[in-house]
Amino acid sequence: MPMYYLETPAVLLDLDIAEKNLQTYQQLCTQNGKELWPMVKTHKSTAILQKQMAYGATGFLCGTIDECEMAAKAGAKKIMYAYPTANPQNLKRLAQLAANTELIVRVDSYEAAHLLNQAAGTADVTIAYSIIVDMQFHRFGVAPEKAVAFAQQLSDLKHITFFGISTHPGQVYGATTQEERTSIATLEVETMTQVAEELRAAGFSAVHVTSGSTPTFALTVTQPGIQIYHPGNYVYHDAIQIALGSATEADCSLSVLATIVSHPSEDIFICDAGAKCLGLDQGAHGSASVKGFGIVKGHPELTVYGLSEEVGKLKVDGATDLKIGDQIEIIPNHSCSSANLTSWLIGVRQNQVVERIAVDVRGNSTQK
Repeated sequence: MPMYYLETPAVLLDLDIAEKNLQTYQQLCTQNGKELWPMVKTHKSTAILQKQMAYGATGFLCGTIDECEMAAKAGAKKIMYAYPTANPQNLKRLAQLAANTELIVRVDSYEAAHLLNQAAGTADVTIAYSIIVDMQFHRFGVAPEKAVAFAQQLSDLKHITFFGISTHPGQVYGATTQEERTSIATLEVETMTQVAEELRAAGFSAVHVTSGSTPTFALTVTQPGIQIYHPGNYVYHDAIQIALGSATEADCSLSVLATIVSHPSEDIFICDAGAKCLGLDQGAHGSASVKGFGIVKGHPELTVYGLSEEVGKLKVDGATDLKIGDQIEIIPNHSCSSANLTSWLIGVRQNQVVERIAVDVRGNSTQK
């Protein structure tokens, strides 16, 4: 069925582009002797995770425990939980998961590590941990110069074992020039390389270094300091990645199909996709490079300048042939948000609908 027969709004996934993205990033890792452990929170989909495994992903970074459990059920053997946790029920679920899979949990405080150790001991399992290093993003993490002392402090906890160090160069999403993006990528490699060397010198022989973001991936994957990479957005890309210079419009596999439903003035059109499809994200960590709320494919004269919950407002700058009843495709600013706002992606190839893909790990389960 042609995709233009779909009801709108619809969240489309161009499978040819998505599969090319998966292949490209996996090949870069393989060629450079790196492991690819993609971030699952981007897609929250068993089907897409299985595609990533088929292309060669050897592990996964998860943003929720639901995602961890889904990855385990799908056959993933190595699963990293991205954030510290201190909730007893969350810790119990992680300990249960560790009984049947290689689980690594990130930590940045003795208190959280102690709670993780208690949960592992109660469940009679061993859980690996990775120390979060703060590389000037200032979200989670210990300062680089304190990493060795922190690792030594955790050595008395008998039910958790040292895996390595992890970071996320999230400040790259605030970059406005290629020079800034390159500088952050250099900081990422240099920081993690230095901390790993200090840990090895202190007697920590097996130090796995994990890091990554889609904008810094291509700039760092050829460097020796990082062994495991965690890009997430690479499967979709979006307007923010275009603004950062880490993707082109041709690399963007996810878009929102919408219909023009109103033309209230000469330079304004209204479409039937709003904030509940596109999200209100204009840069998760302060990007000033994006314009409006998405890119309208094939219509450079249009700007998505405003969103209500169910409709979007389009501003015309110059001539346009747009009219009521026309359909448009909008590349969202942040595709991770758009994917999380729908239960189904409509898989297309050459503008033909070929499958529906469940976004089946949205939200956080309270069933356990």
